[in-house]
Amino acid sequence: MLTGFKYIYLVAFFALLAGFFHPLITNTSFDGVIIGVLILFVGLAGGVLLYRAATSENKRAIFLGGGFALMSISLYYIFQLTGRV
Repeated sequence: MLTGFKYIYLVAFFALLAGFFHPLITNTSFDGVIIGVLILFVGLAGGVLLYRAATSENKRAIFLGGGFALMSISLYYIFQLTGRV
């Protein structure tokens, strides 16, 4: 029960962080919010892999590489979404 609530909480938090209320106020589509939530989940996955690299002894290099790769992909998507690329 608690694990399911944890993921629902993350989705709700990321939706609010991605600007959930902006489309409601301006009567526009929710495409930006959905893309924002997905970008935040990619960054979260990178952060989880970096944490796993700190706590793992066997596959530290794989976790570090994957974590930094996902974090940079998330950062690239953020820059692309804001029009800075």
